[in-house]
Amino acid sequence: MVDVQVVRRGRVYLIEFNDGSKAWLSFKEEGGRLYLLETFTPEQHRGKGYGAKLVEAAIMDAEERNLKIVPICSYSIHYFLKNRGARRVLADEYRVSDEELKNYYERRIREEREGKPR
Repeated sequence: MVDVQVVRRGRVYLIEFNDGSKAWLSFKEEGGRLYLLETFTPEQHRGKGYGAKLVEAAIMDAEERNLKIVPICSYSIHYFLKNRGARRVLADEYRVSDEELKNYYERRIREEREGKPR
């Protein structure tokens, strides 16, 4: 993985690659919560950890600003499944058992495939 910088610009955490492409994690902030809505990484940069870098930037931002995270997009849920220690920043109702979080992840995958709104 190439060393990259993640910046918060508007309502996205953003990585700009040397090839002109961009990876991003969109969010909304409301009521002391940071909702992680959608993650995108260009095909040529997938599988290299850039999505994780985006979620980690959101976690650091949430901690600095005393916000709780609500993971909506399947990638962000997957990140919290794999990184149990990071769950400290989740809103209380998402600080659940591995099984419940896995079920939520699978439901969001289905909903995303069906094009259902968040």
